[in-house]
Amino acid sequence: MKTGMAAALLAAILSIGSAQGLETREGDFTVKNFQFTSGERLPELRLHYTTLGSPHKDSHGRTTNAVLILHGTGGDGHQFLRPQFADVLFAPGGLLDPAKYFIILPDGIGHGKSSKPSDGLHAKFPQYGYEDMVAAQYALVKDGLHANHLRLVMGTSMGCMHSFMWGEEHAGFVDALMPLACMPMQIAGRNRMWRKMIIDAIHDDPAWMGGEYKTEPQMALRVGIDMLVIAGSAAHQMQKSYPTRDAADKYLEDYTAKELATLDANDFLYQAAASRDYDPSGGLEKITAPLMWVNSADDFINPPELNLAPEMVKRIKRGKYVLIPISDQTHGHGTHTWAAVWQSYMAELLKESEPAK
Repeated sequence: MKTGMAAALLAAILSIGSAQGLETREGDFTVKNFQFTSGERLPELRLHYTTLGSPHKDSHGRTTNAVLILHGTGGDGHQFLRPQFADVLFAPGGLLDPAKYFIILPDGIGHGKSSKPSDGLHAKFPQYGYEDMVAAQYALVKDGLHANHLRLVMGTSMGCMHSFMWGEEHAGFVDALMPLACMPMQIAGRNRMWRKMIIDAIHDDPAWMGGEYKTEPQMALRVGIDMLVIAGSAAHQMQKSYPTRDAADKYLEDYTAKELATLDANDFLYQAAASRDYDPSGGLEKITAPLMWVNSADDFINPPELNLAPEMVKRIKRGKYVLIPISDQTHGHGTHTWAAVWQSYMAELLKESEPAK
């Protein structure tokens, strides 16, 4: 899946390109005989990544400036090179200026140029979950890029969920955490239902053929695309961009055609299903690093009216929860990638978590 699910949808809607002038490096790290929590194994798990800047180590050999940024479902590390993110944070003098920080942008398992079902195994690809994805990220950072500490872990949507998992599973490895657009709890309620609709649509489409299709199962993919348009968008932005019936119809027609030309049903299926093992709610007290958790009030996927976050953040020793009110600057679930909206909270987090000298 090249363009992304809900986490990447707003960027696609607004036809945003990549930031200019950034010096990036790309590579692949291979984990030999990777064992998944399902018990399945891959002889070689390929993890693709993009980096900016260079790592620094102190006199004790500790990495001091590495920042891990984790993408959403269906996206990849390149989504953070778009102007609304990169031109704000990675610019000279920006909060994450590559002249100061070593930025790591991995493609998660099943995403981008990392190992995924469409490489050839199709539905025989291991049934990966979020535990596997975080374990692979840790292997990439520590063994592949030789960073033995992280100044910051931040993530959007699925990456937000992974950030909470990093805080619990690798507490001493991270100085600060910034999860954007998620909840630290099992995927349930409406959030689970729209994902299950996508999963069922693919499984139930006769053209899927158990994952061994010769042509993509169009009806199943159309269901998935339709769900993502609803889940990932913001009503006020969509009304402003498509204010007439004809404009809305034309957008939907064009967007659906574009997505149908790039989606792979098996990759899509696995991406939608991977959250089944996610539930950090029982271990929030394990998070010791300062944490700045930011959601937006127009997020369909994480609706504030559930009123769960204010109570959950109380269990995080150094946690702070921010709900950004709806405005002309917010973009629904996709607000997580519009850094100008929330960069002041990142500045606060970086200041609070600055290591003692």
